[in-house]
Amino acid sequence: MALYDAADLRSELHQIGCRLTPQREKILKFFQNLPQGNHLSAEDFYNALNERGENISLSTIYRSLKLMARMGLLRELELAEGHKHYELNQPYPHHHHHLVCVQCNRTIEFTNTAILKTGIKQAEKEGLHLLDCQLTIHAVCPEALRRGWPSLLPGHWVCPRALNGTVTGVITET
Repeated sequence: MALYDAADLRSELHQIGCRLTPQREKILKFFQNLPQGNHLSAEDFYNALNERGENISLSTIYRSLKLMARMGLLRELELAEGHKHYELNQPYPHHHHHLVCVQCNRTIEFTNTAILKTGIKQAEKEGLHLLDCQLTIHAVCPEALRRGWPSLLPGHWVCPRALNGTVTGVITET
């Protein structure tokens, strides 16, 4: 998937009977300028805009994020926090997957072209056009296991690894 500009987005929205609003254009630009590895919920995005003195209603953000994810422009992610996060859907070779600790919510991005190739092959076999292919692996970090996850951990325990945030890595195909 190629990176979009406002004209591309306007054209695709027009094809599905929608229009390019200033809010949708602002959302596109924001995600295009977001550093790789950042995943935002609708609330995170809303708060980031408010900090910049910009105002888009939360309901407009939810609707626009959903629409842009259905179009394949954004990736809708199910991470460990229990609500959806979004990031720009990047073309290969920036295409990646996620390994998430369910205790500390640490997210590790990794690439594996075999997963993407399998997704493309399966979509083509069924006569479909692939918009996104993502694998999210939910796991538990070694620190939480050492501390007795899940039964011995206090409810307020925060893994020190969570302070490191998102990390990128590479898994090679075998």
